This record gives sequence, C-alpha cells and structure tokens, in this order.
Amino acid sequence: MRQSWQSLKWWMPAGVAIALGGAVWLAQRSLAEQHAMFETDARIVHRLLSQQVVQHDAILATLALLQPAGVGTANSPPEQRLPALYPQILAVQRRDAGQDWRDAALAEAETASRQARRATLALPDLSSGRYRMVLAATPTSYAVTIDLRAMVPWTEWPMQRESSPVRVSLVHAGSEHVIQPGALSAAGGPGWRFEFHKVVAAESQPFDVVAVREVGWGQLPWGRMLAWVLTVAVLLAALRHLQRQRNERRRAEELLRLGQVGRLNTLGELAAGMAHELNQPLTAVLANAQAAQRLLNDDPPAIDTARGAMAQAAEQARRAADVVGRLRRAVERPDTAGRQQVVDLAEAVRHALYLLEPECRRRGVAPLLEGPQSLMVQADPVALDQIVHNLMLNALQALELVDAGARRLTLTLHALDGKADFAVTDSGPGIAPDVLPRLFEPFFSTRNGGLGLGLSLCESLAQGMGGTIMAANAPGGGAVFHLQLPTAPGTAA
Repeated sequence: MRQSWQSLKWWMPAGVAIALGGAVWLAQRSLAEQHAMFETDARIVHRLLSQQVVQHDAILATLALLQPAGVGTANSPPEQRLPALYPQILAVQRRDAGQDWRDAALAEAETASRQARRATLALPDLSSGRYRMVLAATPTSYAVTIDLRAMVPWTEWPMQRESSPVRVSLVHAGSEHVIQPGALSAAGGPGWRFEFHKVVAAESQPFDVVAVREVGWGQLPWGRMLAWVLTVAVLLAALRHLQRQRNERRRAEELLRLGQVGRLNTLGELAAGMAHELNQPLTAVLANAQAAQRLLNDDPPAIDTARGAMAQAAEQARRAADVVGRLRRAVERPDTAGRQQVVDLAEAVRHALYLLEPECRRRGVAPLLEGPQSLMVQADPVALDQIVHNLMLNALQALELVDAGARRLTLTLHALDGKADFAVTDSGPGIAPDVLPRLFEPFFSTRNGGLGLGLSLCESLAQGMGGTIMAANAPGGGAVFHLQLPTAPGTAA
C-alpha cells in the first residue's frame, strides 16, 4: 500500500506538470507567432510610410530644381499640377524673391530650412490630420500641405484596416494621428501587449510610427491546449493502468512464491511432527520385539517358528524407522542459519504491506507503520518474508471479527540492545487466556479449518535465525505479536 501510494504521489504531480508544461508551451508558441506576425506587419507599415514621407522630400527638391529652368508657364506653373498627381498634397505655396509669407509659421520654417539645408516642418499638429513642410530655395521657396489620411498606401497595407486588432499611429512632439484604430481596451486589459516604435526614414519629417496590439486570454489556443491536456491525461491513465496491472501481476507472483515456500515449510513441519509422533511407537515395537527374541532364546527351548517371526518383526520395525527417518530428512526445512545475511527489516515490512494491499483494502484497514525507515538485521530473506507476511495476515484475519470502524493495524519497528523488534498490534478481539500458552504448539488452531502450523512454523523459522516470537494481549485491546531478531553489526539503537 505504501508503494502504491508513493507511486500515485509521483504520478499525479508528474502528469499535472507535463500537462501544464505542454499547455504553457503551446500558449507561448502562439504568443510568439502572433508577436512575430505583429512585428512583420509593423515593419511593413514603417517601410510604406517611410517611402511616402521620403517622396515628399523628393517633390520639394524637384520643385526647387525645376524653377530656374522656367519650366511651365505663368498660367500653369508646375506646382499647381501636384495635387492632381499626388492625392496627399492638398496645396502648394511659394514665396518668390522680394515677397513674404502670409503665415509666420511658414516664415520660421523657411529660416530653419535654410539653416538645415533641407525641408522642415511648420508647426505640425498631427491631430488635425495634416501638416506643412517648407523648403528654402533661391529665388523661390516652396511649402506643401499634406493630408495624412490620403498619405497611407492602402493598396499595399498589410492589415485589414477595419478588422485588424493592431493600432497604428504617427506621433510627433506630443501630437498623434491615428491611421488604424485597432482594438485596444481603455485601461489596458489583462493579457499581453505588443508595441513597435520606429521613426520614419526622413530627417525632415521625424514621425514616430507606433504600432500596438493587445492579446487577451481569449486569444490563446485553448482548443489545442485542452486537446494536449486530454491527450496527456489519457496517456497517463493508460500508463497508470499498465503499471497497476504489472504491480498486480508482480504481487500475485510474490504471493505465489510465498505460498509455495509456506507449503514446503508446512510440509516440513508436518513431516517433523509425524516423525516425532511415529518414532516413539516404532521404537517401542522394536524394543518389545527384541525382548521377545531374547526370551524365546532362553526358555522354553527354541521355538524356531516363533523366533523367526520375531526376527522378521524386528527387521520390519527397523526398516519402518529408517523409512520415517529418510522421509524426515527429505522434507525437513533447510538450515536457515547457514543462509543468513544482512536484510532490511523495514523494507521487508513495506514489501509485505505491498503484497497484502488487496487484503487491507478489502477489509477497510489502513495500516500504520511507525519507526525508522531502515533497520538492518541478520536473517534469511525468504524466512523473514514468510514470518512478517504470516503475522500481518493473522492480524488482518483477527480484525474481521470486529466492526469495520474499529479496525486498526499498527506496525512498529525499533532496535534495542542488539535486537530489532517488529511489533504487529491489531484492534481485534485479543487472545483468550487459556489459548495464549498453546498459541505456538503444532496443530493447535483457533480458526475453523486451520492446520495450526502457521505460528509454529514462524517460531521455528525465527529460532533458526537466532530470534524469538512472543504474543500477548495489547493494553488497549487486541493482540500484539513481537518478532525479535539480531541486528546487523553497526546498527544504531
């Protein structure tokens, strides 16, 4: 039972960790894919807007270059045709030599342009949806008014403007123009936020392209995550089922092995008892036959027929004794003292708990194991397994005689003065006073159908390993059996 609980204790966290780890990995992968797609779209947007603003510089530069050549006529100067060619250009203004700008902002911008030797912005306010640029030139300077809404090349835009969750805007000097509204929560809802900031590639128009996207919990791949968790759960359940089958098969094999060893040892105990019981009458028959033979040899004089019969009876008695002796030598238990080694008594108890788990579960008993996790003793491993198994099985059988709610089984280990003590305490009906002295006698049993050899065998096996078994009634009710064995050298009390 302890092994099964430990196995379950590891299986459950492992399954939860694998399921959660896989789900987190799927969520992170989805977020990474969405972020990569967002970055790609944002960079395309930046490139498109950079191309547009660079085009504005080129238009102003072209106007400045064409004016000395006198291209166009007075009625149709070239700058008047620009709005028809470029929809984002709303108007073109010029200042010839000797004239002044009507707008002071344009005059300031021209001065800045002349100093910077490039086009400059004239008090831009992006929130109005338009801005002006001025390029200082000789003899004529030019100013253009640009519509931000018409500047965006929607035919090449990488996102669906109406349905895209990405917000795109141009920001400059605290003012902002929203190109694509996106879908952002007012307070920045729970989830993840992707941001992109990059200034367009035009020194004259240093607008910051800002792209923002919010990914909420609802946009995670819950379907794939749930499928992964269910798959892990099914696989772990299948593996757990296979492990349970394997454990049951191993438990059955161990119980079969213990049963075979128990039957052989019981047969040895039975043969030893029979040999002990038969040797006495056979010895008496032999002694009587030999006495009769001696009497017949004295007086009355020799009776050949009687003497021959007595000689044959004596010979048959010897042969019967020899047969019983050979039977005893053939089936008696091997010498456990010659096979002793260092064995962990605590591990033997845990192994017995594992084997008896179905019996405990059937009776509704939860054994309590107290004491050190390891206690090394000098013992024969097979004999030790059989003793511990028998003592615990006897306790479980005794618990069947009390109500299910009152069933308690306590297993205690401790070492003292070179001896390891294993105590099995049950809350059963206890041992009757007249039964207690005969408990370890061969063929004595308190159960209907019992052979009465189990405890006798345990006592013989324990004595063969230099140990003892004692039984008593527990102070709080029930019975307690103590198995004491020599501890291994170096074992601390």
